[in-house]
Amino acid sequence: MRTPIPTRPYTAQEADWPQEGKHILAHHDDETIVVYQAYKPAIGNFAIEHGNKLGGPGLNPDRMSWIKPNFLWMMYRSGWGQKTDQEVTLGLRLRRSFFDELLEKAVASSFRASAFATKEEWKEAMATSIVRLQWDPDHAPNGAKVKRRAIQLGLRDSAWHRLIDGEILEVIDMRAFVEEQRVLLLQKGAGAIQTPSESVYIPESDLARSNVKLDAPPSK
Repeated sequence: MRTPIPTRPYTAQEADWPQEGKHILAHHDDETIVVYQAYKPAIGNFAIEHGNKLGGPGLNPDRMSWIKPNFLWMMYRSGWGQKTDQEVTLGLRLRRSFFDELLEKAVASSFRASAFATKEEWKEAMATSIVRLQWDPDHAPNGAKVKRRAIQLGLRDSAWHRLIDGEILEVIDMRAFVEEQRVLLLQKGAGAIQTPSESVYIPESDLARSNVKLDAPPSK
């Protein structure tokens, strides 16, 4: 069992993050990266109990499922764990090599955002892709959009099956932390909350970086 994800004040991190552009914000180290999913209790509790795989009543291995490396993007989608069937927030620790492989295989959800020269090539790739890529507006803790873009990856077929059972190094139960920060946000505002320590993630793979069209981090 690893040390729980370290946190920092949201306002301090926001000052360090790029304010616009396509960047992967994530908690990561030299070998691993944490991504997030939110599930109903039956699925979330199964993952927490088993520690390194997903399952339980209601988990569909045949549908696309999305992972998000950005904690606040996950909070926006799940309503800070208040939306139906998204009450259990999980942090999934993955190998960077696996995450970079997903980036290499990702096909953007729209032709304009893709790396393909023609729409026909993009449509053909979409039909067979096992990883879907979306860049969406990132969000502040209160749900307001910001100029920076946040990435999410939709996994299906072999990519999803590998994640379900085999590629998860650790399942991190985020429920208590999410609830604590949600209450602080409501009572005292964004200046009072902590968020997982996140910084710009740079894939080691040149193909991964070019395929998802990452912007260069701003110079300090």
